[in-house]
Amino acid sequence: MKKITFVLLFTFSLSINALPTLIHNVKGYSVNNAELVRFDAILFEDDKILGIGTKKDMQELASFSISIDGKGNTLLPGLIDSHGHLVGLGTNLQQIDLRNIESLDLTLDKIADYAKDFDKQNTDDKWLTGRGWNQVLWKGKAFPTRQDLDLISKDRPIWLRRIDGHAGWANTRALELAGIDNKTADPKGGKIIKDVDGEPTGILVDTAMEILESKIPEATSDDIENALDMAFEHLIQLGITSVHDAGIDFDTYRSMLKMSSKGEIPIRVYAMLAASDQHLESMLKLGKTQEDFLKVQSVKLYTDGALGSRGAALIEPYSDDGDNKGLLFHSDKVLKSKFNLVNQYDFQINVHAIGDKGNQQVLDTFANMNKKESIKNARHRIEHAQVVALEDIPRFSKLGIIASMQPTHATSDMNMAEDRVGAERIKGAYAWRTMLENDVLIASGSDFPVELANPFHGLFSAVKRQNHDNEPEDGWYSNEALDMTEALASFTINGAYASFWENEIGSLEKGKKADFILIDKDIFNKEATKIWDSQVLETWINGIQIYKR
Repeated sequence: MKKITFVLLFTFSLSINALPTLIHNVKGYSVNNAELVRFDAILFEDDKILGIGTKKDMQELASFSISIDGKGNTLLPGLIDSHGHLVGLGTNLQQIDLRNIESLDLTLDKIADYAKDFDKQNTDDKWLTGRGWNQVLWKGKAFPTRQDLDLISKDRPIWLRRIDGHAGWANTRALELAGIDNKTADPKGGKIIKDVDGEPTGILVDTAMEILESKIPEATSDDIENALDMAFEHLIQLGITSVHDAGIDFDTYRSMLKMSSKGEIPIRVYAMLAASDQHLESMLKLGKTQEDFLKVQSVKLYTDGALGSRGAALIEPYSDDGDNKGLLFHSDKVLKSKFNLVNQYDFQINVHAIGDKGNQQVLDTFANMNKKESIKNARHRIEHAQVVALEDIPRFSKLGIIASMQPTHATSDMNMAEDRVGAERIKGAYAWRTMLENDVLIASGSDFPVELANPFHGLFSAVKRQNHDNEPEDGWYSNEALDMTEALASFTINGAYASFWENEIGSLEKGKKADFILIDKDIFNKEATKIWDSQVLETWINGIQIYKR
């Protein structure tokens, strides 16, 4: 979707919506004040909601309106993805996708087929990149090697990130260009996997990936803006009207500010500054950005890696790797100094933490912040909060920490999570029900492009804890499932609260922005077992229809 399309669409639609607009004959749902509200009509004028209720009640609110028949479809607040990566998604849409391939041989076949077309269209020095492979799905579950990729190309550098983004797979040429050999030491917070002879296998974990990725030509501003445009178009078609971008670098920050000034951001973006960027303090000094479609007032940090690549930091060793406790990225002292820097500028602190040790370190650091009184007001967050010691869960609420979680991680990881952490620790993993019982606010997202961005996959996983074949039959640790009202809240009003936008979006109420979607399935119908396959028919933002299926 081109920028000019958005501009013309907005201009044209604004002229149409001068009069109040009524959409009726819908199955409407919104979580307002923690209660599910049902309605069959919504009335709005320009960008604001005038009311929801019956068609008759809404007609009495306005002397005249444009009337649109919703044809019995379901109307929901615009969905909010509270954790994704926009440039990563846009870039991923242009790369080879290796997701859900169930063997190494089939993965290599897809790479080889892609490489043939890639070689015809690109110069010899251009890197072939992609993402999505997952060795857990393969027989033997072993990591692949550089030699596997060398069979496809010894001359062109190949670099393929794992599904979780916390490990990557390189061929020999890519390693050579990065200067990685048998003498290269592991960086802090990372690991270069080596064979019995001490030679790099081609697998780099967490911060070790930065050694190689620093050699890949940097994206231009045009590349970044094109990736953002592609991501926006993709998300709009999925019914996502607001997204929290979990870690933008300085170049992306500049591109977003530029696009915002030109009215080229079509959905509401809550962007987190990347703490790893060398320009972090310069960006902090520029202060908060609070515009209609762009808000910047938070920073994204990391404390550990991911479970699938055994980089998540655990208190005790991995159940399937007795000598490994994962990787903490920072000492307690360094993490505290990073918190203090961000807190100095009154920005929200959002920290990636997967393992129980990673989550514990972050909670300890929050508990010892210099300005303790600022914690609840700042609505600090732990991103993922995936495996948490049971005794640490109540600390989230005590400290006012939001749990920013991704329901599809549970159903993607259920084939290996208990292998990694064992029967006891799994009780505090993906523990949404336990979080709610301890008064923890959950803001849900997808972590795209790690997972697919489709929010209905997330709603389904949150409620059913099953794959799309409805397996396992009773759900994976179904005692931790949410009900649909709780799940919808986590993808709407809770996400709005986590981004300081709850007074404008997240629910359908008088005075709020007219951000909503129409879909083809009633997600509150208990007979609807395939809510993951819901299709978005229309997406409206600011009372403007910006997508129609």
